[in-house]
Amino acid sequence: MKDETAAIVARARAGEEGAFGLLVESHSRDVFRLAYRMTGNRENADDVVQEAFLRAFRSLHRFDERSRFGTWLHRITVNCAMDHLRRSNREASRRQPQADETILERQVSHEPGPERLAESGQIELQVERALGTLSPIERSAFVLRHFEHQSIAEIGHQLGARSSATKHAVFRAVRKLRRELAPWMETPDARTA
Repeated sequence: MKDETAAIVARARAGEEGAFGLLVESHSRDVFRLAYRMTGNRENADDVVQEAFLRAFRSLHRFDERSRFGTWLHRITVNCAMDHLRRSNREASRRQPQADETILERQVSHEPGPERLAESGQIELQVERALGTLSPIERSAFVLRHFEHQSIAEIGHQLGARSSATKHAVFRAVRKLRRELAPWMETPDARTA
């Protein structure tokens, strides 16, 4: 697969029409998954994916073929997601708090029973809110560690941080998430009492 990807990268660098599209097709699922986990929102993830592939296309001439294309694209995606999170935080601090938009925008699926769906939806909403309390670096470090299963060294490399700073960011994220999600860790009967 690496040789095949390297050949497609070479064709894209040579200007072959459609070659970069093959790279997009083969990597878009992983890029979207990462972007969604980091932003917590489909629309924002789509924006990050678009930006990541655009940056990759513009920087293809700088890709070092000693590394894997997927690894290089992963790092670009992390950077785009962090940029997006920083912009979102700045914009959110400028605007007035409004009614909870995510509750109003949610649509309930009709698969399992309504009680189970309601509970799942509430837990998902609480996790999204809790992730929203993290700084961009904390969220990125947490997602890369616990969803992408990367080592502290890999995360530090992608975030441009030392191992100690990376460990601390993951630790702070976990501590904040535990505090935010503590009420949801109780039994369902205890929460409704």
